[in-house]
Amino acid sequence: MSEAKLVVIYPRPKDIESFEKIYLTEHVPMAVEKLNGKTKIVATKITGSPQGVPPFYRIVEVYFPSKAALETCAATMGAQETLAHAVKISTGGTPTILIAESETFTFSQIAGA
Repeated sequence: MSEAKLVVIYPRPKDIESFEKIYLTEHVPMAVEKLNGKTKIVATKITGSPQGVPPFYRIVEVYFPSKAALETCAATMGAQETLAHAVKISTGGTPTILIAESETFTFSQIAGA
């Protein structure tokens, strides 16, 4: 069984400094507290693109051991509050919210190469 994840893709905010402050001091603590059943949160900040200014600023992945665990979490008031807060703080437009299953492939280093 593969793990499941909730993916939130934030558009580039109008004011990056303000977004970061609210994101780090309000939103992340809320997600840590209220997203029951998660195994980890990976928050990626997009710093550039060879195509110019990237349209997205952050991609956040909230991992769960299964899709059923994600669905159980999503049905809670805490998860609904957290997603509503994500929309509220996203000043560059509505964030894209996805549900995905992930597979991990690990590559070992070849000796002598």
